[in-house]
Amino acid sequence: MEHIENLFRQIPQVDKLMQHEYIINCGMYRHEVANAARDILNELRESIKVREISMVPDAGELANNAIHLAKERAKKGIRPVINGTGVILHSNLGRACLSKAAVEAVTNTAASYCTLEYDIEEGKRGSRTESIEKYLREITNCEASIIVNNNAAAVLLILFAIASNGNVIVSRGELVEIGGKFRVPDIIDRCGCYLLEVGTTNKTRTADYEVAIDENTKAMLKVHSSNFKIVGFTESAPIDELSTLGKKYNIPVIEDIGSGALVNVNKYGLYDEPLVKESLNKGADIVSFSGDKLLGGPQCGIIVGKKEYIAEMRKHPLYRALRADKMTIAALEATLRVYADTQVAEREIPVLSMLSQTEEMLRSGAEVLCKKIEELGGAAEVIKAKSVAGGGSVPGLELNSYAIAPIGKISVDEMEQKLRAMSVPIIGRIENNRYFLDMRTIFEDDYDYIANAVAEITQLMVK
Repeated sequence: MEHIENLFRQIPQVDKLMQHEYIINCGMYRHEVANAARDILNELRESIKVREISMVPDAGELANNAIHLAKERAKKGIRPVINGTGVILHSNLGRACLSKAAVEAVTNTAASYCTLEYDIEEGKRGSRTESIEKYLREITNCEASIIVNNNAAAVLLILFAIASNGNVIVSRGELVEIGGKFRVPDIIDRCGCYLLEVGTTNKTRTADYEVAIDENTKAMLKVHSSNFKIVGFTESAPIDELSTLGKKYNIPVIEDIGSGALVNVNKYGLYDEPLVKESLNKGADIVSFSGDKLLGGPQCGIIVGKKEYIAEMRKHPLYRALRADKMTIAALEATLRVYADTQVAEREIPVLSMLSQTEEMLRSGAEVLCKKIEELGGAAEVIKAKSVAGGGSVPGLELNSYAIAPIGKISVDEMEQKLRAMSVPIIGRIENNRYFLDMRTIFEDDYDYIANAVAEITQLMVK
């Protein structure tokens, strides 16, 4: 009993341990290390009580243990990862990566005061989205635009401002659910609107909409099926026909196109994705889409369309609750600037760059990475693979790609766990009992890091 009491007396106080030079010079936040030290010492006391240990570690070891625990806990927050899944717009991994110009714009805006709502030339209050609106007019030919924090918010604002207390006509085949149980029928109801379903799950014609129109109809809503696909005996009302019908009865036509392609993505092998400019040209009064999908910008919801409707949304009380912050605006503005030149956009916007990579480019990248791994004593081989757009864009479409598959003495599950546990986690996929790192979503700047990690986990690295 006396020995146990002596061990308890040897345990340092948290305040005293925090004065150790290891902790003072560790570069961690003091409160994080203090919390870790407190838990380390409490665990030590419990171990002494049940006689699991016979001696107390010295102060240096306890300090190092506290620092290590604090660092492990710090990793629980948001941090960079390497995406080797081949899913370009991976919702769990943050969807679209920003261009260098957009990242610089965010950094500059976040680190200093900025002209968010200040007109330098006039020396008075200005518009927070004036530049964005100018770029969107040039790119899409829209009359006006408004930015909110995501596309779900865009749909909310549109319905609240344009269709409250009225009927909204939607095809049964377009009553979709996106992420987070965001269901179109529920949203229409929550916005104080009344849903009128027309057509069937697989077939809806323009005539179905016309039959449903009455004196209480406030809008016709067309929703792009961005996260699923119906094939076979199908038909949907074209947006140009709905627009003609809308003009006939003076009813606004709203189109939620989801992914927000600003350039023709057919050349990348992505078909059936509505182009913002085309939707407007075909007569849609209001078009909404995401900023962080095929557009390749920050998370936001973009609404473009007729001035009269955008004006109604801008003065609606809900807009202030949903509007985008300064960093989102800075990133979106920098992203839209690039779209003046499609070739530059393909080179500088990561999403478009990934989509535009040819099979030859991907194979060449895989060969370079494999060679780096082999030079470090590791082993991997180049294999054919399939990439996808992801993020609810172009469901069912697969893009030909190339990947590397590490070859080692450990199981694929252990291989996946070890790479995921790296300081910068490497996220791949397991397919046919092989571990793949798809080149389409890997940046060249990460080749050296990946080569070292793969060489190490294949247990063949030269020591």
